[in-house]
Amino acid sequence: MASKQKQGKSLVIVESPAKARTIGKFLGDDYQIEASIGHIRDLPGDASEVPTELKKEKWAKLGIDVEHEFKPLYVVPAEKKDHLKKLKAALKDATILYLATDEDREGESISWHLLEERKPKCEIKRLVFHEITKSA
Repeated sequence: MASKQKQGKSLVIVESPAKARTIGKFLGDDYQIEASIGHIRDLPGDASEVPTELKKEKWAKLGIDVEHEFKPLYVVPAEKKDHLKKLKAALKDATILYLATDEDREGESISWHLLEERKPKCEIKRLVFHEITKSA
């Protein structure tokens, strides 16, 4: 008799907590629904957000490395660090990650930053909800 392999839940990440609660009512127990609560990374808002090892760089306050092809310096704001840890913990046991952020530039940016920051090891799929109803 073949042993049944334990499978984790599929993780769905949307932008807002309200959307996460609504979608959670429709999808069932095989899915864990989480919200990114907007952006999880940004350019530094001020000098205090610049990593210590970069503070000496002339460009650091800008958040853009003008000496290396205008490479952006993305940081996780202090108020997002605990939430990002929560998303990382949810991702740890996920078998599939569904990035279900909005289908606009902001949503695509949020999904990209989630991938860059968390580097998931599971299968990744992009998902867009054009309406949030049970039939959709």
